[in-house]
Amino acid sequence: MSHTSKKHVSIEFFPPKTPEGVEKLHQVRKQLYALKPEFCSVTFGAGGSTQEGTFNTVRDILAEGQSAASHLSCIGATRATVAAQLVTLKTMGVKRLVTLRGDLPSGYGTGGEFHYASDLVSFIRDQSGDDFHIEVAAYPEVHPQAKSPASDLQAFAAKVKAGANSAITQYFYNADAYFRFVEDVDALGLNVPVVPGIMPITSSTQLMRFSDACGAEIPRWIRLRLQSFGDDSASIKAFGLDVVTDLCQQLLAGGAPGLHFYSMNHSNAVLQICQRLE
Repeated sequence: MSHTSKKHVSIEFFPPKTPEGVEKLHQVRKQLYALKPEFCSVTFGAGGSTQEGTFNTVRDILAEGQSAASHLSCIGATRATVAAQLVTLKTMGVKRLVTLRGDLPSGYGTGGEFHYASDLVSFIRDQSGDDFHIEVAAYPEVHPQAKSPASDLQAFAAKVKAGANSAITQYFYNADAYFRFVEDVDALGLNVPVVPGIMPITSSTQLMRFSDACGAEIPRWIRLRLQSFGDDSASIKAFGLDVVTDLCQQLLAGGAPGLHFYSMNHSNAVLQICQRLE
């Protein structure tokens, strides 16, 4: 019996910006559906800038016979805009939402009527009852803007109490941080599955840039190894595949309920990791 057949796999995409991107993502999705994902999620741009792209991509996934989850973020959103989005999504046949505070686009005040993701979760529950399964974000290595680890955990608890069904983590490369977070969540009596978010390593410069911005730590041994490969992309990919597959094995063996892959709109790395996990 393989790990991945008992455990759920889900996959995240971002809305393409060009017709070529749309076609390429269509091919990528076709390959990834071989993994029988529990759902595919589609990210939302800052300030709703890509809402149309998000909904179009969600429609495509549904039309392909798969379960699609739309991201919703509260930055710049009002009760009226969110209520309208919920009606649209329900009509489309979406049954799952990934609810986030979202990043402030540059030049934005904290516009909008929702300050925290928990406010958005409560509003969705008030508006839509149990129409949607609500996923929220979790930060095993602490949200970069949190005042302290304890306040970050309280923010997570508030989202669960507001009605979240389950959580997906920011990516990380340190399994201990995840297991510790899950223990803390259990100790608070929050009975929700916390699914680890997995970022395949396929390029080193992109990963370093991303990780500094979102508060995910690249352990020193990984960082130095990646730097030593320079621009030898075959070595970077082979090393990345080993590291991330090992991480996934540790997580599944330790009881993680599944894996959520940040695909970056590519299929190869995710497929190779899952093949190895089988």
